[in-house]
Amino acid sequence: MSDVASILRTNVSRVRERVAAAAHRSGRDPGDVVLIAVTKYHGAEIADAIVQAGVHDIGENRLQVAKPKFASMTTKPTRHFIGPLQTNKVKQVLELFDVVHSVDRIELALEINKRAAQLGRNVPCFAQVNVSGEASKGGFEPNDLPGALEEIAAQCPNIVVRGLMTMAPESANPDNARPHFARLRQLLEQARKAGHDICSLSMGMSGDFEVAIEEGATHVRIGSALYEGLEA
Repeated sequence: MSDVASILRTNVSRVRERVAAAAHRSGRDPGDVVLIAVTKYHGAEIADAIVQAGVHDIGENRLQVAKPKFASMTTKPTRHFIGPLQTNKVKQVLELFDVVHSVDRIELALEINKRAAQLGRNVPCFAQVNVSGEASKGGFEPNDLPGALEEIAAQCPNIVVRGLMTMAPESANPDNARPHFARLRQLLEQARKAGHDICSLSMGMSGDFEVAIEEGATHVRIGSALYEGLEA
């Protein structure tokens, strides 16, 4: 495990250097960018090691994978749910996770609010927006977002909308993601002008997180770049 720990520390350092460089290029403080380690393809031991290497936020997208993993972990990172969420899984997700990044419809927001009230907590969430318009991706349509945010604010007192989340189309050229990330930033600015107290953008993965940071990302969800040199 010592070799694994060394590899992870090196990878974390390299990713943080890239985060810092991207932040500086856009005149931002690297400390304003939250690095979320996506641990879905790795077990509890690796998840603990990545936390011990200095990443204090981890992301999972499948409840059935995360539940036994979290039970076996010895560290206590902030846990982000980043995958599609069915309403019948909301209660279990809220019992396990601290933040939900994938609120993609009003029905889901209402269920999260109901379960959060039962648990006596307020849940930090991101509203997912389908900026790219791809049929394979979930999320509010950009034109529907203002109304959705108003409805969540009015009907969901146990949801704290921190910001917006999106996923750019896959591309070999990271710069192809830039218009999508810029559009999400514009939507955030419009929401703030409309009176919503939200300030965060969850966007960018291993292939395009530097572009995302240049366009304003406050949360980046990094998987493969953190595990280079490790066997799957």
